[in-house]
Amino acid sequence: VIRTFWPGATAMQVEQQLTDKIEKKLQEMAFIDRVQSFSRPGESTVMFFAKDSTPPAKVPEVFYQVRKKIKDIELTLPQGVIGPVADDEFGDTYGIVYGFTADGFTHRELRDYVEEIRSRLLQVPDVNKVNLIGQQAERIFIEFSPTKLAGYGFKPAELAAALQAQNAVAPTGVITTDEESITLRVSGAMASEKDIGEMNFDVGGRNVRLADIAEVRREYSDPPDPMFRINGTPGLGLSISMRDGGDVLALGENIHHTMEELKSDLPIGIEPVMVANQPDTVHRSIDEFMEALWESIAIVLVVSVLSLGLRAGAIVIICIPLVLAIVFAAMYALGIDLQRISLGALIISLGLLVDDAMITVEMMITK
Repeated sequence: VIRTFWPGATAMQVEQQLTDKIEKKLQEMAFIDRVQSFSRPGESTVMFFAKDSTPPAKVPEVFYQVRKKIKDIELTLPQGVIGPVADDEFGDTYGIVYGFTADGFTHRELRDYVEEIRSRLLQVPDVNKVNLIGQQAERIFIEFSPTKLAGYGFKPAELAAALQAQNAVAPTGVITTDEESITLRVSGAMASEKDIGEMNFDVGGRNVRLADIAEVRREYSDPPDPMFRINGTPGLGLSISMRDGGDVLALGENIHHTMEELKSDLPIGIEPVMVANQPDTVHRSIDEFMEALWESIAIVLVVSVLSLGLRAGAIVIICIPLVLAIVFAAMYALGIDLQRISLGALIISLGLLVDDAMITVEMMITK
C-alpha cells in the first residue's frame, strides 16, 4: 500500500499529479498482477498486488523494488506533497492484546507506564513487534484575540514568525582545544507551555509577555486519533506479534510470566486486562484434537472388535496410532507445527484413515 498526501489538492489534481505517476511507475515491476488506486481530496492510496505465483523467497525483493520505484519519482511530485509512504507490513498478525486502564492518572502518565512495559515485552523470546494502540498526540494551543493583537499593533503572522525563530535548532559551532571539543549551543529553547507563555515580544518599544496577549495550553489533538476502550473505559492497548517460526504456546507462557512480574511494579489504579489471547485459542484447539483422537481410537476399538472380531479388529486398532506416528514424524521432519490449519487437516484425514482401514480389512475377510 502506497499512501501520499497533498493538503489542499482536489481529487482530480491528486489523480493526475500523484496517483497516475505512481501507477505508471509500478507497472514496470516484475511479478505484477494488478494495481488498484483511490484518489480523494488531498490523499492518494495505491495498492500493488503481486501475482499468486510469485515465489515466496522473491516477495521481500519485490516489495523492496516497489520502495525503490516510488523513491525514484519522489522529486517529480509537486511541492507540498507528504510521502509517498509504502507499507508492506500491514498483514502482521497480533495474537496477544493487553489493555490498560488508569484510575486517577492522566492519559500521558498512563502512556509513560505502558511505554516502559512495551520496552520490557520486546525483550521476551519469540516477540517480534509490540505496538501501542490508542495513544493521543499532544499539542500546544495558542489562542489569541485578533482585537487584542490589533490593539497592540501586532500581526498574527509576526507572532508565528517570532515563535519559530525563538525555538529554532541551528548549529552554533565547536570550540576545539588540544584536549577536548566543546559544542556551543544557543540557550532559550522552549521546553514546556510555561516557557512559551513567558516569551517576550517587542511591541511599540515595550516588552509584552505572550501570556498577556494569548492563552497557552497543552491539550490532545482535536479531532482525536483512533481511541482504545476496554468495556467502554478509555485506555491504551499493547498488541504483540510473534516472530516467524516461533512457538505461540511458549510465547503465551513467556508473556504471561513477564506481565505477572510487571504488575507488581505498576501503581494502584493502573490495571492490565487481557483483551485477546491467541495462545489460549491454539491450546484449546490442540486439546480438542487430542480429545477427538483418543475418543475415535476408543470408538474404533470397540466397534472393530464387536463387528469384525478380535483378530481383524486388531488390524484396524493398530492402523490408527501407527499411521499417526508416521505422520507426526514426517511433520516434525518437514517443520510442520500443530496449528489451526494442520489440526483441521489431521481431523479430516483421521476420518478417512478409519474408513480406509475398515474397508481394507472387510475386503480381506470377504476374500
